[in-house]
Amino acid sequence: MPAKAEIFDRLRKEMLQLQGFRAPLAAGGDPLGLGRINSAFPNGVFPQAAVHEFVCAAPEEGAATSAFITGLLSGIMKEGGAVLWAGTGRRVYPPALRAFGVRPERVLFLDLKKEKDVCWALGEALRCGALSAVVGELKDLDFTGSRRFQLAIESSGVPCFLLRRNARAAATTAVARWRVAPLQSVPEEGLPGIGHPRWRVQLLKARNGRPGSWDVEWRGGAFREVLQQVAPVARLHRKAG
Repeated sequence: MPAKAEIFDRLRKEMLQLQGFRAPLAAGGDPLGLGRINSAFPNGVFPQAAVHEFVCAAPEEGAATSAFITGLLSGIMKEGGAVLWAGTGRRVYPPALRAFGVRPERVLFLDLKKEKDVCWALGEALRCGALSAVVGELKDLDFTGSRRFQLAIESSGVPCFLLRRNARAAATTAVARWRVAPLQSVPEEGLPGIGHPRWRVQLLKARNGRPGSWDVEWRGGAFREVLQQVAPVARLHRKAG
């Protein structure tokens, strides 16, 4: 008969799997290339089969968040598949997705007039296991709505990334809450122009995990951690003004 410790350990692993924390494949322990960010989550695993909430309060944060989410999608879509991206006021320029490793023809944009229609569409899309991921742009979301998303994910395993601009604080079932801010890029030595896209990625809430902050850039088709501290773009603008 298994010892109590073994039983509790097995139950804990099963509960984490239900929350989206699935053990990475041995051949590729970091499929999204997030590096140290993974350590903020239980067992060092980024929860894919779960709801991730991204909050932003300014237009530049919204653009940075869209870029970061697209970088995540590129890792999820390495083996193919398609993504649904739904909202009421699209700000994403489809050809720009290529810069972050996503072919725009593999993204189905759903432009709707009302947020309640977006919520309904997201809930239905998350039931479709043929999709690689679902992205939704929502301002208002309550616990009941997010719970509907999570229940759909538990049957399909499809990741859900919610981009929430100027959203009111509310309890949701999201396994993680993020905030992404743009950072000043650094040109490569000896080359003109601007450098690679950089962001300050803050994990504000992580279920059973540890919040943290990391500076990363998108370079060579992957996330790379930036070790030196860089001031956010908005702060640089305030100092210059």
